[in-house]
Amino acid sequence: MAIRDETRMLLDSMTRLFEDKSTKQVIDRAETGEFASSLWDVVAETGVPLAALPESAGGADAEWSDLYAVLRVAGRFSVPLPLAETMLAGWVASSAGLELSDGAMTVGPVIGSDRLSLVRDGNGWLLSGKASRIPYASHVARTVLIADGPDGEMAVALDGTGDAEVTPGKNIANESRDTLVFTRARLAADAVGSLGRGVSRGGLYRRGALARATMMSGALERAMDLAVGYAQERVQFGRPISKFQVVQQNLAVLAGQTAAAVAAANLGIEALGKADAEHETFLIGVAKTRVGEAATLACEIAHQVHGAIGFTKEYALQLSTRRLWSWREEFGSDPEWAARVGSFACANGADGLWEMLTS
Repeated sequence: MAIRDETRMLLDSMTRLFEDKSTKQVIDRAETGEFASSLWDVVAETGVPLAALPESAGGADAEWSDLYAVLRVAGRFSVPLPLAETMLAGWVASSAGLELSDGAMTVGPVIGSDRLSLVRDGNGWLLSGKASRIPYASHVARTVLIADGPDGEMAVALDGTGDAEVTPGKNIANESRDTLVFTRARLAADAVGSLGRGVSRGGLYRRGALARATMMSGALERAMDLAVGYAQERVQFGRPISKFQVVQQNLAVLAGQTAAAVAAANLGIEALGKADAEHETFLIGVAKTRVGEAATLACEIAHQVHGAIGFTKEYALQLSTRRLWSWREEFGSDPEWAARVGSFACANGADGLWEMLTS
């Protein structure tokens, strides 16, 4: 995927920012439950979290492809912020004309089986249902949800988590994943709006899956860099372990898996908004499935190369691999997306298989 000069400048700027500010000390504190507010303030000042929105909504009409490229950099540096979630929350809320927040936001549902429903209550609304494992819900200024209303899907914007019953949780990377339960929670009329054209629950799920795939491709790059660097530095039997053929073979596999993951994520990004929903789902499914497969193999190899040190809290590799294992399951697991890819292939039939693979 060709990179424009403007995109390159953006990525260089965000790389320097994350490298300088998303340090292991900041990430370690975030894993104890402390929100990285200082890091968020710096990121928010760049305008990136809401850059894709139209200027009328406070954005810059930025290309989504540029923002996904930023997410890849964020994944590389294990940035402990709901950056993707804020981007998606802004996309949903602004389409419905709902008020945004200058602070961090999150979005849901993120589990395919979760459902929320709205019924009218005079001039307001009543919200019921469950949204499981919402990223950083306990820490954000606004939660944006998609619920089933009387006339179709609608957007809901809550201050914090509203009147939800919140059950705190974490993934294995110790990132906040909270479950919200609403029991006829009262909402004001201006907290609910009809979704704009092209915005839907399915679209949110696809964009969330692509965000995770893109972040994972960045984390894979980081894991590969660490493994290669360690193999060149670690001396065994009088020479660096990178000189041993078996290690070289493993690193070659790791590099191949990382390259395939980056290519698959880029394929999904290129399809975003340029294909019909069915074809977009197929290509994003390919990305999420292929990146997940790469993560499974790459984490195993990276830890084999490092030996015991790779699992220690003091060493940075585990920051990437624990996120890879966690993100692999979010916005749809590998088997879920593989089934969608398979369904698309079956629907096209044997005669359409070659065109499907090459188009």
